[in-house]
Amino acid sequence: MPTYPYRCQACQHELDAFQKITDAPLALCPKCGKETLKRGIGGGNAVFQFQGSGFYETDYKKGGNSSSCCPCGKDKGSCKS
Repeated sequence: MPTYPYRCQACQHELDAFQKITDAPLALCPKCGKETLKRGIGGGNAVFQFQGSGFYETDYKKGGNSSSCCPCGKDKGSCKS
């Protein structure tokens, strides 16, 4: 879920709200109580974290000499594909 920036048009109070993308924008200011809260431009702070030993190193990188491997990952000549 993204974090959206909001600013009250009446009292200039600023806040960030952690909401689902499908949630309706907030309208009521928690500081002054008026319904003048507007969501700012942005779309939130989406954060992606890749954890582990490394996706490229462990999942996609081919080891050794790539010319000695067939597409299935075995040594050339050891399979019939």
